[in-house]
Amino acid sequence: MYAFISGKVTEKTPAYVILDNNGIGFFINITLNTFTAIGEKDIVKLFTHTQILEDAHNLFGFFTERERDLFEMLISVSGVGCNTARLILSSLTVNELSNAIANEDFKTIQGVKGIGTKTAQRIVIDLKDKMKKSGIETEITAGTNNTIKNEALSALTILGFSKNAVEKALDKLIKLYPDASVEMLIKEALKVL
Repeated sequence: MYAFISGKVTEKTPAYVILDNNGIGFFINITLNTFTAIGEKDIVKLFTHTQILEDAHNLFGFFTERERDLFEMLISVSGVGCNTARLILSSLTVNELSNAIANEDFKTIQGVKGIGTKTAQRIVIDLKDKMKKSGIETEITAGTNNTIKNEALSALTILGFSKNAVEKALDKLIKLYPDASVEMLIKEALKVL
Protein backbone atom coordinates (compact mmCIF):
# COMPACT_ATOMS: atom_id res chain seq x y z
CA MET A 1 0.00 0.00 0.00
CA TYR A 2 2.71 2.51 1.03
CA ALA A 3 6.29 2.11 -0.23
CA PHE A 4 7.72 4.54 2.32
CA ILE A 5 6.71 7.30 4.69
CA SER A 6 8.82 10.36 5.45
CA GLY A 7 8.07 12.62 8.34
CA LYS A 8 9.00 14.26 11.61
CA VAL A 9 9.54 11.92 14.54
CA THR A 10 7.02 12.90 17.21
CA GLU A 11 7.39 9.82 19.40
CA LYS A 12 9.90 6.98 19.40
CA THR A 13 10.25 3.78 21.44
CA PRO A 14 12.21 0.59 20.66
CA ALA A 15 8.94 -0.96 19.40
CA TYR A 16 7.32 1.85 17.39
CA VAL A 17 7.69 5.34 16.05
CA ILE A 18 5.06 7.97 15.27
CA LEU A 19 5.85 10.04 12.18
CA ASP A 20 4.04 13.30 11.47
CA ASN A 21 3.57 13.56 7.71
CA ASN A 22 1.68 16.74 6.75
CA GLY A 23 -0.41 16.69 9.92
CA ILE A 24 -1.14 12.96 9.86
CA GLY A 25 0.51 10.84 12.56
CA PHE A 26 1.51 7.40 11.30
CA PHE A 27 2.00 4.73 14.00
CA ILE A 28 4.72 2.47 12.61
CA ASN A 29 6.02 -0.71 14.24
CA ILE A 30 9.82 -0.89 13.99
CA THR A 31 12.71 -3.26 14.72
CA LEU A 32 15.46 -2.52 17.24
CA ASN A 33 17.88 -2.12 14.33
CA THR A 34 15.67 0.61 12.84
CA PHE A 35 15.31 2.23 16.28
CA THR A 36 19.10 2.41 16.57
CA ALA A 37 19.48 3.70 13.00
CA ILE A 38 16.94 6.49 13.61
CA GLY A 39 18.98 7.64 16.60
CA GLU A 40 18.39 11.33 17.30
CA LYS A 41 17.21 12.22 13.77
CA ASP A 42 14.19 14.54 13.63
CA ILE A 43 13.13 13.74 10.06
CA VAL A 44 13.28 10.16 8.79
CA LYS A 45 12.20 8.09 5.81
CA LEU A 46 11.03 4.58 6.63
CA PHE A 47 10.37 1.88 4.04
CA THR A 48 7.08 0.28 4.97
CA HIS A 49 5.12 -2.94 4.82
CA THR A 50 1.36 -2.84 5.39
CA GLN A 51 -0.38 -5.74 7.12
CA ILE A 52 -4.16 -5.80 6.67
CA LEU A 53 -6.06 -7.97 9.13
CA GLU A 54 -9.75 -8.38 9.74
CA ASP A 55 -9.63 -6.06 12.76
CA ALA A 56 -6.53 -3.93 12.14
CA HIS A 57 -4.24 -2.29 9.60
CA ASN A 58 -0.64 -2.35 10.79
CA LEU A 59 2.39 -0.54 9.39
CA PHE A 60 5.91 -1.92 9.81
CA GLY A 61 8.77 0.45 9.07
CA PHE A 62 12.41 -0.17 8.23
CA PHE A 63 15.36 2.18 7.92
CA THR A 64 16.66 0.40 4.79
CA GLU A 65 14.99 -1.24 1.82
CA ARG A 66 17.18 -4.28 2.38
CA GLU A 67 15.74 -4.79 5.87
CA ARG A 68 12.19 -4.44 4.54
CA ASP A 69 12.86 -6.91 1.72
CA LEU A 70 14.24 -9.43 4.20
CA PHE A 71 11.19 -8.88 6.45
CA GLU A 72 8.86 -9.58 3.51
CA MET A 73 10.80 -12.74 2.68
CA LEU A 74 10.58 -13.90 6.29
CA ILE A 75 6.79 -13.51 6.40
CA SER A 76 6.53 -15.61 3.22
CA VAL A 77 7.84 -18.58 5.25
CA SER A 78 5.09 -20.79 6.64
CA GLY A 79 4.70 -20.21 10.38
CA VAL A 80 6.48 -16.81 10.42
CA GLY A 81 4.18 -13.84 10.89
CA CYS A 82 4.90 -10.12 11.01
CA ASN A 83 5.63 -10.03 14.73
CA THR A 84 7.95 -13.04 14.55
CA ALA A 85 9.79 -11.52 11.57
CA ARG A 86 10.12 -8.23 13.47
CA LEU A 87 11.50 -10.11 16.49
CA ILE A 88 14.07 -11.89 14.28
CA LEU A 89 15.16 -8.59 12.71
CA SER A 90 15.37 -7.01 16.17
CA SER A 91 17.59 -9.81 17.45
CA LEU A 92 19.84 -10.12 14.39
CA THR A 93 21.16 -7.49 12.01
CA VAL A 94 20.35 -7.82 8.32
CA ASN A 95 23.92 -9.00 7.67
CA GLU A 96 23.82 -11.54 10.50
CA LEU A 97 20.54 -13.00 9.26
CA SER A 98 21.62 -12.99 5.60
CA ASN A 99 24.87 -14.73 6.51
CA ALA A 100 23.08 -17.27 8.72
CA ILE A 101 20.74 -18.16 5.85
CA ALA A 102 23.54 -18.29 3.26
CA ASN A 103 25.75 -20.42 5.55
CA GLU A 104 22.83 -22.64 6.65
CA ASP A 105 23.56 -21.60 10.23
CA PHE A 106 20.39 -22.79 11.96
CA LYS A 107 21.80 -22.19 15.45
CA THR A 108 22.09 -18.42 14.94
CA ILE A 109 18.44 -18.21 13.90
CA GLN A 110 17.43 -20.56 16.74
CA GLY A 111 19.13 -18.12 19.13
CA VAL A 112 16.16 -15.78 18.64
CA LYS A 113 13.64 -16.20 21.45
CA GLY A 114 10.67 -18.29 20.32
CA ILE A 115 12.32 -19.72 17.19
CA GLY A 116 12.58 -23.49 17.29
CA THR A 117 14.61 -25.92 15.23
CA LYS A 118 11.91 -26.57 12.63
CA THR A 119 11.18 -22.88 12.06
CA ALA A 120 14.89 -22.06 11.75
CA GLN A 121 15.34 -24.88 9.22
CA ARG A 122 12.27 -23.76 7.26
CA ILE A 123 13.60 -20.18 7.12
CA VAL A 124 16.95 -21.34 5.74
CA ILE A 125 15.46 -23.81 3.25
CA ASP A 126 12.78 -21.41 1.98
CA LEU A 127 14.93 -18.28 1.78
CA LYS A 128 18.40 -19.38 0.66
CA ASP A 129 17.49 -19.53 -3.05
CA LYS A 130 15.03 -16.62 -2.85
CA MET A 131 17.79 -14.37 -1.49
CA LYS A 132 20.11 -15.26 -4.37
CA LYS A 133 17.38 -14.63 -6.97
CA SER A 134 16.22 -11.35 -5.41
CA GLY A 135 19.71 -9.89 -5.21
CA ILE A 136 19.83 -9.46 -1.44
CA GLU A 137 23.54 -9.53 -0.80
CA THR A 138 24.89 -12.31 1.33
CA GLU A 139 28.39 -12.77 2.48
CA ILE A 140 29.58 -16.32 3.06
CA THR A 141 32.15 -15.55 5.70
CA ALA A 142 34.99 -17.75 6.71
CA GLY A 143 35.25 -18.76 10.34
CA THR A 144 38.53 -16.88 10.91
CA ASN A 145 37.11 -13.68 9.41
CA ASN A 146 34.08 -14.02 11.68
CA THR A 147 36.28 -14.54 14.75
CA ILE A 148 38.37 -11.48 13.93
CA LYS A 149 35.21 -9.42 13.39
CA ASN A 150 33.69 -10.66 16.67
CA GLU A 151 36.84 -9.81 18.63
CA ALA A 152 36.98 -6.32 17.11
CA LEU A 153 33.25 -5.86 17.74
CA SER A 154 33.64 -6.90 21.37
CA ALA A 155 36.56 -4.54 21.92
CA LEU A 156 34.82 -1.54 20.33
CA THR A 157 31.54 -2.08 22.19
CA ILE A 158 33.49 -2.28 25.47
CA LEU A 159 34.92 1.13 24.53
CA GLY A 160 31.36 2.46 24.44
CA PHE A 161 30.46 2.50 20.73
CA SER A 162 27.01 1.32 19.66
CA LYS A 163 26.91 -2.28 18.42
CA ASN A 164 25.06 -1.45 15.19
CA ALA A 165 27.43 1.39 14.26
CA VAL A 166 30.44 -0.81 14.97
CA GLU A 167 29.04 -3.72 12.91
CA LYS A 168 28.39 -1.46 9.92
CA ALA A 169 31.90 -0.01 10.12
CA LEU A 170 33.49 -3.45 10.49
CA ASP A 171 31.51 -4.89 7.56
CA LYS A 172 32.80 -2.09 5.30
CA LEU A 173 36.35 -2.49 6.59
CA ILE A 174 36.36 -6.28 6.12
CA LYS A 175 35.33 -5.79 2.49
CA LEU A 176 38.20 -3.28 2.02
CA TYR A 177 40.78 -5.28 4.01
CA PRO A 178 39.77 -8.97 3.88
CA ASP A 179 43.05 -10.12 5.49
CA ALA A 180 43.08 -7.50 8.26
CA SER A 181 44.12 -8.38 11.80
CA VAL A 182 41.97 -7.57 14.85
CA GLU A 183 44.28 -4.67 15.74
CA MET A 184 44.09 -3.19 12.25
CA LEU A 185 40.29 -3.46 12.18
CA ILE A 186 40.02 -1.71 15.55
CA LYS A 187 42.40 1.09 14.49
CA GLU A 188 40.59 1.65 11.19
CA ALA A 189 37.15 1.49 12.87
CA LEU A 190 38.21 4.12 15.41
CA LYS A 191 38.95 6.47 12.50
CA VAL A 192 35.42 6.18 11.09
CA LEU A 193 33.34 5.92 14.29
